[in-house]
Amino acid sequence: MTTNINPFIVSGKIPAAYFCDRQEETRQVIQNLTSQENIVLMSQRRMGKSKLIDHCFEKKEIAHNHITLTIDILHTSTFREFIQLFGAVVFDTIATRSAKMMKLFTSSLRSLSASFGFDPIQNTPTFDIKLGDISRPDYTLKEIFQVIDNADKRCVIVFDEFQQITKYPEKNVEALLRSHIQNLNNANFIFSGSQRRLMEEMFFSEKRPFYMSARSIVLSPIEEPIYEEFVAHHFHANGKDIEREAIHRVYDIFSGVTLYLQRIMKESFNMTPQGERCDLPTIEKIINNYIEECDPRFREQLAFVTETQKELLYALNKEKEPIKGITTSKFIKRHSLKSASAIQAAAKKLLDYDLITRKEGFYSISDPLLSLWMKSRRF
Repeated sequence: MTTNINPFIVSGKIPAAYFCDRQEETRQVIQNLTSQENIVLMSQRRMGKSKLIDHCFEKKEIAHNHITLTIDILHTSTFREFIQLFGAVVFDTIATRSAKMMKLFTSSLRSLSASFGFDPIQNTPTFDIKLGDISRPDYTLKEIFQVIDNADKRCVIVFDEFQQITKYPEKNVEALLRSHIQNLNNANFIFSGSQRRLMEEMFFSEKRPFYMSARSIVLSPIEEPIYEEFVAHHFHANGKDIEREAIHRVYDIFSGVTLYLQRIMKESFNMTPQGERCDLPTIEKIINNYIEECDPRFREQLAFVTETQKELLYALNKEKEPIKGITTSKFIKRHSLKSASAIQAAAKKLLDYDLITRKEGFYSISDPLLSLWMKSRRF
């Protein structure tokens, strides 16, 4: 039986029938949460952390017994912005559950009484928190956690891109959050992050407040044979076919990064009529079109990178494998770079921008699509 649904979903929640693998990671997440343990979930960007969390939240063990909240703090730059977003999500998710929860919310957040209103059309209270309303961030944070601790179900709270708090100008955010979190009786947390170096420092350094406070799960690429079977199955189930070599090409060129795999396969599925086969030339065309589509975004992204940083970025992209000795004379001469000290400074900034990554001392480009784009432009 055929269907009009494209099985390669790249946005929104993924129905279980179209969710590829992650069986072990799903088991770990559910087991840790039902055991009332916190989780630190790490991977590079676009590997599917948020989709995995959504998938787990749909399981009956979580859905029937918990309130789930996701706070994506990637675009926050201060502690007050964090609280503004956190408070809004708690209102939307907890306060709106019942009149009892609304009363709990309004009575608990006394420091934000000016943010409450009333919608006469919907006949419901409203909550419009503005940055200027947050005059005592630490006190407001305490009030928000009081609501969570008195919610009518146990809460699971996701702080997505949690490493962002290390970039706030305020210096005590980690300690303040940790002090509240460790005293909660009605919640567990998933600290999700894509900058592994920062996340590991936060959770595995003895000097940091969150040291050893959560179970670690590292999300690696889905194994190629598993993804290959997933793709072939859904093509065949819809009366289509795809060359195995084409699937391998996509997996290889994008290093198994889930979002890119799904994006290319979604387009491949759309372009393949029923009864026909998607071949390697078609895949290559789709990949090239995708690179062209992303050209404005990458140009804008690199517009804020200095010349020395670009030189290092281009040099790393020309290496066939991740490289360790970026300050050695051999590497510097091979790519006509500046001094070792200049390279060190550039590497630090590129790591902060998440344009490059460092794993076990080896440096490489973080985003395989950016790498492809640079190669296509001969940078």
